[in-house]
Amino acid sequence: VQVVESGGGLVQPGGSLRLSCVASGFDFRAYGMTWYRQSPGKEREWVASVDTSGLRRDYKDSVKCRFSISRDNSKKTVYLQMNSLKPEDAAVYYCNTRPASDSWGQGTQVTVSS
Repeated sequence: VQVVESGGGLVQPGGSLRLSCVASGFDFRAYGMTWYRQSPGKEREWVASVDTSGLRRDYKDSVKCRFSISRDNSKKTVYLQMNSLKPEDAAVYYCNTRPASDSWGQGTQVTVSS
């Protein structure tokens, strides 16, 4: 399993970012995919998941109605659209299969600050 996350950056509160995760080394269509995040001094936490078809999506309560997970199986890519960002959303964001493999990407840093 190999994944490469991108799309992070610095954004003001209330702003938006779209994260991407390009996967390789496994049958992407056969796995659900998940976004996680980790803030300094905190455990890595689950943020959102999407099933193999892209039709079932689940979210951490604190990001519901603000974040949207999607996937493009033809591109072996999973996305996380993040709107109305808050300072507490700042973290390094990672993607992985569902269930998670032992292989993690480098993540992409999201900073929310004015």
